[in-house]
Amino acid sequence: MGLTAARCTRHVIAEVNQQMPRTLGDSFLHVSKVSAMVETSRPLFELKPEPFTDLQRRIAKNVASLIPDGATLQMGIGGIPDAVLACLSDKRDLGIHTEMCSDGVIPLIEAGVINGDKKTLHRGKVVTGFVLGSKPLFDFIHDNPIFEFHPILYTNDPFIIARNEKMVAINSALQVDLTGQVCSDSLGTKPYSGFGGQVDFIRGAARSKGGKPIIALPSTAKNGTVSRIATVLGPGAGVVTSRADVHYVITEHGCAYLHGKNLRQRAEALIAIADPKFRDELYDFAVRARYLEPRTELIAEGQS
Repeated sequence: MGLTAARCTRHVIAEVNQQMPRTLGDSFLHVSKVSAMVETSRPLFELKPEPFTDLQRRIAKNVASLIPDGATLQMGIGGIPDAVLACLSDKRDLGIHTEMCSDGVIPLIEAGVINGDKKTLHRGKVVTGFVLGSKPLFDFIHDNPIFEFHPILYTNDPFIIARNEKMVAINSALQVDLTGQVCSDSLGTKPYSGFGGQVDFIRGAARSKGGKPIIALPSTAKNGTVSRIATVLGPGAGVVTSRADVHYVITEHGCAYLHGKNLRQRAEALIAIADPKFRDELYDFAVRARYLEPRTELIAEGQS
């Protein structure tokens, strides 16, 4: 991201921080391209990992059940991706091709679980655009040849991503409606975050041989008072990933596979992974929207 901008702009002012790790790969900018340099020595911003919640572990176990040996992974940021990594100690020959990676990769690399031996692109390398984590992660990547950094223009190219066989992309969401539309960047009209590389990796994993695009989220928000499996997205909410691109949606209650399904099948699958206390409300809406038939009619048909 920064390197791509630096290669395209007229003037580059570079901060040279003595405490910045030296990373390998396509991550270098020749000094002749720099207009001015400012030398510093100050600690880097850290995002230290937090303990996983029981909810995050339950979601992570459902996600981990879909990850085969030899898969190449893309992880987003946050508790769920970190919890997924913690559930993969029994896997073999995993690889990484991601926009960002965090501290969770360290124990898996040290244990030999992440070794990249089965990768079909950049074999043996952890390919990433940037890292966000703690000082132990920065120290770990310093001059570490297993890490290969590339510009986001490369790491997030869906056609590059798809060259990794068994590509598993794991991303999060704020809401998923009963048709499968995914909102991950706003609360109604209020911006919450950028959408990052979600669509890039969802589409790249979908094109990958044996790939699995996954949206993982808790079934509720606001201390269980709001269902994240929604009847419709909130007014003004952005659709980051369209229902045509969605394959797997996972909550702590299970996994819904939506790709190629009609509206009835999508509604049924998503209601099944919603929090139980919201399922009747979701079902009633689905009937009014004519996604589903009323239960009485279904019973009558079954008896006839």
